[in-house]
Amino acid sequence: MISKSSLVQLSLLFAAAVLVIAIAPFIGMDIITPDKLFKDELQTTIFFSLRVPRVLAAFLAGSGLALCGMVFQAMFRNPLADPFTLGISSGASCGAAAIILSGINGAILGIPYISLGAFAGAALSMACVYALSSLRRASSGITMLLSGIAMSFLFSSILMFMQYVSSLRDSFHIVRWLMGGIEVIGYQQIFSMVPFLVCGIIILIFKLPELDHLLVGDDLAKSRGVRVSLTKNLLLLAATLIVGSIVAVCGPIGFVGLMTPHICRMFFKTRHTILGPATFLFGGIFLVLCDMLARVVIAPAEMPVGVITALLGGPFFLWLLFIKKARGIGLD
Repeated sequence: MISKSSLVQLSLLFAAAVLVIAIAPFIGMDIITPDKLFKDELQTTIFFSLRVPRVLAAFLAGSGLALCGMVFQAMFRNPLADPFTLGISSGASCGAAAIILSGINGAILGIPYISLGAFAGAALSMACVYALSSLRRASSGITMLLSGIAMSFLFSSILMFMQYVSSLRDSFHIVRWLMGGIEVIGYQQIFSMVPFLVCGIIILIFKLPELDHLLVGDDLAKSRGVRVSLTKNLLLLAATLIVGSIVAVCGPIGFVGLMTPHICRMFFKTRHTILGPATFLFGGIFLVLCDMLARVVIAPAEMPVGVITALLGGPFFLWLLFIKKARGIGLD
């Protein structure tokens, strides 16, 4: 049962999301005013073909990454867990980079090969993490987390090797792509991202109540009737679908999955059935605002949004590591 205060908070957050999505397309290198929107053909094209898709892509990417970060932090009971520390983003980046270097273009059922490559890389990384953590009889969340960090380093090394053997043009393309950026043109890339996102989010919605049980330990969760292994496998599958689709379109955007769940927990100290929607909405708002800042901070040039999130994420990581630790909130 949702409390009245939580419902009010979610309603305000939803209203803020609608407001940000409505205002953000008007802001960029040049401000597009509503009264001139339909009077200037060039501004109309820029607004509906560039800025609106970009804002929608930023909101979906931020929401998906934030939701995955929340799931990992609860599942592994570790506040530092996110798609990057588990190697999913690195695996997806590797898969997408391999498609870029191969020069393969086209799509299957409307899904670009680069999206399929990113998903395959994310799935491979997650499968390796799961296999490594299963080698130990007493597999635990910390074992899987350390396996994810190891796979992240491995795939990062493969990425560096790809850059070294590639041409100067392809190497620059990969480096620029790895910075992370919301640079969509039109709606095709959003459509390619949506099927994976929807499938992953549907799985997470049904599994949100079980995250409360996983948070207190696997043994206690089993005593409450939770099928721990099946639940974790479904959560990992959902995260792989979401992260793979986002990285394929936007590149690896760091720290969103780490920061936003913690910020939401300051205001929504309640069950994951409430924290989940709040994190989804706030993650989208956060990345839209970061991308809006990236468009104007060095105008007329644009800064990759991954640089903005990294600049914010570094100090936040230190705050999480030292300040919260000093207040008695451990990292175990």
